[in-house]
Amino acid sequence: MYKKIVVPVDLTHPELLDKAIATAADLAKHYGASLTLIAVTSTIPGAVAHNPREFSEKLTQYATRKSNDHGLNINSTVAIANDPAVDLDKTLDKAFHEANADLVVMASHVPGFRDYVFASNAGFLASHSDLTVMVVR
Repeated sequence: MYKKIVVPVDLTHPELLDKAIATAADLAKHYGASLTLIAVTSTIPGAVAHNPREFSEKLTQYATRKSNDHGLNINSTVAIANDPAVDLDKTLDKAFHEANADLVVMASHVPGFRDYVFASNAGFLASHSDLTVMVVR
């Protein structure tokens, strides 16, 4: 049913990703699908890394740890955005398509007041992407 599963990750909050990655790994094993973690960064220094190369290395290390945790080969891909805060949704959707994904598994969060004013990334992508999006809370 699914051949290429992707999980967008935010390396500044890895503790919020465990359930989504576990769900994606379970589905990948069940369907014999590949699993790729996709993260977005910019070319300027950020909270996680000083440059895209360092960010990519950290994402690869994270994917390796998750591969070991779940007994599954998990790949990683970095997408570059000029301003991730503004371009995140668009950049992620483009990266999902470039990866030829047929399922996106995203972590959610407990909604707060801001979510009633500003849409969440998961909510936006679930309603605007032409891909199947599973939001895991």
